[in-house]
Amino acid sequence: MAVNSTKLFLVIRICVVFLMLSFSHGRINPSFRRIKAVNLGGWLVTEGWIKPSLFDGITNRDFLDGTGLQFKSVTVGKYLCAENGGGTIIVANRTSASGWETFKLWRINETTFNLRVFNKQFIGLDSNGNGINVVATSNMPGSSEMFEIMRNSDDQSRVRIKAPNGFFLQAKTEELVTADYAGSSGTWGDDDPSVFVMTISGRMQGEFQVTNGYGHNKAPQIMREHWKTFIVEDDFKFIAGNGLDAVRIPVGWWIASDPTPPQPYVGGSLQALDNAFTWALKYGVKIIIDLHAAPGSQNGFEHSSSRDGSQEWGTTDDNIQKTVDVIEFLAARYAKRPSLYAIELINEPLSPGASLEMVNKYYKAGYEAVRKHSSAAYVLMSNRLGPMDPRELFPLTNGLTRSVIDVHYYNLFSDIFDNMTVQQNIDFINTNRTAELNHVTTSNGPLTFVGEWVAEWQVSGASKGEYQRFANAQLEVYGRATFGWAYWTLKNVNNHWSLEWMINNGYIKL
Repeated sequence: MAVNSTKLFLVIRICVVFLMLSFSHGRINPSFRRIKAVNLGGWLVTEGWIKPSLFDGITNRDFLDGTGLQFKSVTVGKYLCAENGGGTIIVANRTSASGWETFKLWRINETTFNLRVFNKQFIGLDSNGNGINVVATSNMPGSSEMFEIMRNSDDQSRVRIKAPNGFFLQAKTEELVTADYAGSSGTWGDDDPSVFVMTISGRMQGEFQVTNGYGHNKAPQIMREHWKTFIVEDDFKFIAGNGLDAVRIPVGWWIASDPTPPQPYVGGSLQALDNAFTWALKYGVKIIIDLHAAPGSQNGFEHSSSRDGSQEWGTTDDNIQKTVDVIEFLAARYAKRPSLYAIELINEPLSPGASLEMVNKYYKAGYEAVRKHSSAAYVLMSNRLGPMDPRELFPLTNGLTRSVIDVHYYNLFSDIFDNMTVQQNIDFINTNRTAELNHVTTSNGPLTFVGEWVAEWQVSGASKGEYQRFANAQLEVYGRATFGWAYWTLKNVNNHWSLEWMINNGYIKL
């Protein structure tokens, strides 16, 4: 009898160890472990479309960092262009405007700017020549690359561009653009070679734009008020009371330098994140910290705090190490907090700019940085955006405990959804998304997490019932993800993007 008891004890012990290892590696994941989460987007990393009013107090807010401008000469009748995309002269000989004819703003103050061209050089005056020819040869802006944009008060599309030498730019010919026009600034007619018709081709409204737009004197007050009021304790009470058990909180890399981050960023977001942990503990909510904006921007979008749409993260080892340092800072600070459930190493790196080699290198180092401080926290790794194998991270995650692949599913942002009917959208969820999720969900691989999704689509005039069907289809399919899902986002001026609004108005039931 003693022998049988010993054998039974050993069998039970082996089973327990096996289960622990399986949970650890994501091979077994019963339903009670799957989280139902919501993203707290637009809070600690600004996205202007979520709360446009945040930008209302910026003077000359048409001209924020990253705004794309195109200039058509009223005398020549052609667009200014960085010849060859940059590296040489500026001409005025294009009949239509595209990349080479678009100039991205770097805002210095309300009226003074650097103008960045397609190949990332800056427009300036030719210091090696006569000092008046306009070129795009400098890789870093200096005093010769500072321009003032003056708008006609009666027609905001008509502008003059004042060069640092005090003269206005003019298109003398299609092949010669100079900064030597001293004519009166009071005339705006079609006979004035210094007048250009300006088109705004694109805008950005992220963290860089809002903080640099307000400037170092006003931005701290604006941002701290936003952090204090946009997400509050009652939101965590609402989350816990409506079938959710976790939040995914996007943060920016500058949080690790709080309270004195590099300009134009301002301090205070770290205290807001501390508050979130306090509220999460009170209401039993788990927290996923998501590094949404990495140094240099990992995808060029405003939600990664790109200054002008450029994607520069992952191009150097130094850049990657800075990002690892941010992860280690967050892991060290919150590892002992009971509410810390996971750390996401980066959000949506974009292929091919973020190469698989660089992403793997960073994920490995970031994972080790988390493990230095916590063996319990899950480590989330976002799949790259763009053409790639959805399983490309599998070799890296093999053997990494508590690793999770984060995929984002939207029936948006692609032409294939433009003309889909209600039923076609729902069928796409049930068929295509099921297949995609099944493809990245394996018995011996990492856990899977649908870290972003929304009950919004391209269908016009859909009824409440149709939205409910669409939401329910996604809840059913994404509920099979072995780690769980997170709705984007809790609060948004666009109603269907706001889970709070969707719940309060009966469009979704969790």
